[in-house]
Amino acid sequence: MNTAIDRKTFIGGSDAAAILGLSPWKTPYQLWLEKTGQWQQPSSPEREKILARGKRWEPVVVEMLLDELRDRGHEVEVIGRNLRYQDTAADFLACELDLELLVDGEECSGEMKTVSPFASKAWGEQGTDQIPVYYTAQAMHGLMVKPRRKCIVAGLIGADDLRVHEVVRDDETIAGIRLAEIEFWQRIRDGVPPDPVSLDDLALMFRSDDGSEVALPEGGELHDDLLRLRAVKAKLKAYEQEEALLEFRLKRYMGEAQVLMLGSDKAASWKGQETKRFDLETFKVEHPKLYREFLRTSATRVFRVNAG
Repeated sequence: MNTAIDRKTFIGGSDAAAILGLSPWKTPYQLWLEKTGQWQQPSSPEREKILARGKRWEPVVVEMLLDELRDRGHEVEVIGRNLRYQDTAADFLACELDLELLVDGEECSGEMKTVSPFASKAWGEQGTDQIPVYYTAQAMHGLMVKPRRKCIVAGLIGADDLRVHEVVRDDETIAGIRLAEIEFWQRIRDGVPPDPVSLDDLALMFRSDDGSEVALPEGGELHDDLLRLRAVKAKLKAYEQEEALLEFRLKRYMGEAQVLMLGSDKAASWKGQETKRFDLETFKVEHPKLYREFLRTSATRVFRVNAG
């Protein structure tokens, strides 16, 4: 995508799943914060790796898809790559399509995905519409902005397992997506956030405390929640202690053995491995000035429940 485009000025296909509450990466509230310029999703090496992998492999997925379609006997012509469109009735709705094809004379949209083998279970057999629901939302959004009958979603799992799926236009679904996105955009314009749905949302919504106290009414639903939370935490602590004891006994039995067998099955392993970690304490001693130069202060709120 053109990095000069300000994503705060429109709703795109990758936003659809978050607005609908279907995204595994972002909640509606977090997206609202992004669109209103109040927060940016933190980057991480893992996230950057995924984004780089998708960009690097997209041309490969395209070529594999074209070969697959032609092998099936289809006449295929590429008519667009990474083109951006705006909705004719609501210009704040937009999409950028990875690929646009002419397949046997019919115009089709296309989305190219690279998939970790660990996530392959979310992808069904070839030719089905069984893809992760967040990608279905993106495809339907694209079919709304650039009206067509279907979107071909090609998912490359690993390096050589290409799954070709079709998302067929469903006007009732598109109408629901359109309504949700228009309502979300109105929230952005009015400065009215969606309700929080996760602990991360609450951490962003209430980033600091004011030092005050709030009374919890006895006998109400929240009072019951507090009692249940206390009970759950007590159980978790007991389970952690039991886990440690059982692990201790099994490890003591294994001694220097690497694998614990149960009949012909490998029941557990205790393998040696090397891990490289940054020695912060030594660095502080050896380079105190440099350590202070890069020291940053961060503030968080810690939630603790008294045993009662």
